[in-house]
Amino acid sequence: MIPLASPDVGADERERVLDVLDSGQLADGEEVRAFEREFARYCGTEHAVATTNGTTALHAAFEALGIGEGDAVVTTPFSFIASANSIVHAGAEPAFADVEPTTLTLDPARVEEVLAERDDVAAILAVHIYGMPADMDRLRALADEYDVALVEDAAQAHGATYEGEPVGSLADAACFSFYPTKNMTSGEGGMITTDDGALAERAARFCDHGRTVEYRHGEVGHNFRMTSLCAAIGRAQLEKLPEYNLARRGNAAYLTEHFAGTSVETPAEPDGRTPVYHQYTVRSDHRDLLESHLADHGVSSAVYYPLPIHEQPAYPDVDVSLPVAERAAERVLSLPVHPDLSVADLEAVVDAVERFDHSERVPEAAADEGRVDS
Repeated sequence: MIPLASPDVGADERERVLDVLDSGQLADGEEVRAFEREFARYCGTEHAVATTNGTTALHAAFEALGIGEGDAVVTTPFSFIASANSIVHAGAEPAFADVEPTTLTLDPARVEEVLAERDDVAAILAVHIYGMPADMDRLRALADEYDVALVEDAAQAHGATYEGEPVGSLADAACFSFYPTKNMTSGEGGMITTDDGALAERAARFCDHGRTVEYRHGEVGHNFRMTSLCAAIGRAQLEKLPEYNLARRGNAAYLTEHFAGTSVETPAEPDGRTPVYHQYTVRSDHRDLLESHLADHGVSSAVYYPLPIHEQPAYPDVDVSLPVAERAAERVLSLPVHPDLSVADLEAVVDAVERFDHSERVPEAAADEGRVDS
């Protein structure tokens, strides 16, 4: 079976972890500070604050921005639920706006509608879904016009760029995840990047139980500290990230070229946006049949995400129609794109999709439908 993800943790990571074990400094310490400096440099920001995971990074960022009870944050319904949950954890309310049909990132026109309707919005949270940067210029303009904060959820977009600028440097704060399936991993972990020194200091304090000096706590915070073991893995992975992303983009280009003429709709790359393909996500009007067919032919795939957040049982009081996100959830299917794929693997993925178009399982004429706009 060709796996959907294949974390690459090798000798470099093992050696660095052993060095940390030998040092005896296993918890938060200089290894974490070094990872923060290196990741900030990679993203082109002045500061970075390491956390335990991407969700806690978002939560801490909202706390550092002073967002809480009585506030709303405009965000996308088409994301992992952590994007919305982090807003709730901070005491605020997610206000959902629909997504762009082509990129499935937050649609600035729909965001503006929410901003015009509500007077309690304190921030916009843009999610770079599948490693595709959101339309940050237009979202920045809206944030400035309505005097609200702008935050990037870059959990899937390490190394992506927008108009030549790295994701993580495009908003008041940005948040990353280092979960094992991401473009780089630290085992578990997260990171906040920002150019605002005061914001970084508040976030770091919140992640350390509100500590100001040793055993002095100026506020109620959390223990969101990254361990030195995770930081050691992350530092080794960060050095490999450009190579990983180059491979992902190459694999994505191969798939897009060879899927031409098939029934699947391939990902778009708008001018000025350079995605890093955390997922290579096609769309199909026969998604469930295709997923089953691929499994039968040795190709792993998965649906990210089968239910928009506003339709999740965890949000029973949200009553809003978001047709683009809802339609996407019915059609998206992510295929293998990770750096460990061989040419033979890529050929097998393409062959499996082509066989699907000519199989008896797909309704007649599906192969002739071509790409269908959402």
